Amino acid sequence: MITPNHKAPLTFATIEPDAGLKAALAKPRVDLIAEITASQLKGRGGAGFPTGVKWNLAAAAQADTKYVICNADEGEPGTFKDRVLLSDHADLVFEGMTIGGYAIGSKIGILYLRGEYTYLRAHLDAVLAARRAKGLLGKNVAGKQGFEFDIQIRMGSGAYVCGEETALIESLEGHRGEPRNRPPFPVDTGLNKLPSVVNNVETFAWVTSILVKGSAWFKAIGTQRSTGLKIFSVSGDCKQPGIYEFPMGITVAKMLEAVGGSDAKAVQIGGASGHCVPASEFGRVIAFEDVSTGGSVIVFGAHRDMLHVAKNFLEFFVEESCGQCTPCRDGNPKLLGGVELLEQGRCSMRYLNELSSLGETMQIASKCGLGQSAPNAFLSIVKHFKDELMGRTQGEAH
Repeated sequence: MITPNHKAPLTFATIEPDAGLKAALAKPRVDLIAEITASQLKGRGGAGFPTGVKWNLAAAAQADTKYVICNADEGEPGTFKDRVLLSDHADLVFEGMTIGGYAIGSKIGILYLRGEYTYLRAHLDAVLAARRAKGLLGKNVAGKQGFEFDIQIRMGSGAYVCGEETALIESLEGHRGEPRNRPPFPVDTGLNKLPSVVNNVETFAWVTSILVKGSAWFKAIGTQRSTGLKIFSVSGDCKQPGIYEFPMGITVAKMLEAVGGSDAKAVQIGGASGHCVPASEFGRVIAFEDVSTGGSVIVFGAHRDMLHVAKNFLEFFVEESCGQCTPCRDGNPKLLGGVELLEQGRCSMRYLNELSSLGETMQIASKCGLGQSAPNAFLSIVKHFKDELMGRTQGEAH
């Protein structure tokens, strides 16, 4: 039986303050990065890029100035774990950023904070001030001669697309938040065209934990391809919504059992840009090799209209598309228009199939990961709940 973590503390609450930083500073940089690489930690923001690989590339880049950037632009619908981590475990996150600074040879850390989280700013500033007073930021961090690192907070302005790392960097530079073409990648051409590491809030917290408990501890949890623990934001039609910590590789069914949602008809894994998993597939596992997620889990009970769910997500993407590329800018309104026709009983099966083809094109042709994932919910709802939608079509043959 899995114990939900609104009744038990997160692993982060058991980590001795500053023990991770002291352990990191006692290692040569190459050994520190090797420790993170050995843990097989992958980015907890959703993309799942190996953290050790990213840090190694940034460390190898030749530049006098490098940046460590924490992506706290938590704009994915249904996700609120990073907000809780910053509220309750900010020291652990800032410690992870400092470890990252030492690893890649950076003096500058930046926390890019979601505009709607302005109310957290005073708390985070106070935590940073306390760390400076303890000698954990600034010159000769924690007594390490020659290691200088400090962290500043920069505010976002509520743009969903700035959760994408290159759009976030554009925003930091004072430009409109739009994704860049890649390559080049931020590890060699990031903020101000200098090497930059961008990691999620949760990723930095796990870095600190790994330095305290060891890479073998982390790697022993989860699956072969998705190691460690993961924090989830669970909401919707369940008895016990909230923040949970589960091992990677947990089945959707076991998660629902823990949160009191076993009678659900579907679960949206990964927020608006994720996939809708029907009850017939609750045996699937939440891991990078199956159903991946940045942490959002939205439970839909038997009474939910899945067409309304699809419409809600598409309205969000129409509003939040940066408009830079045609597939995302024009594709999302087309998909939304099709859902509205379905609501009116005026969408033929032929047109519904054409919309599905459009969604698949968007997945391939959109410029950034956000545009590529925008049609996911629509496509998975059409695939798994076609019977629920067919009564609203004109009944044309497929």
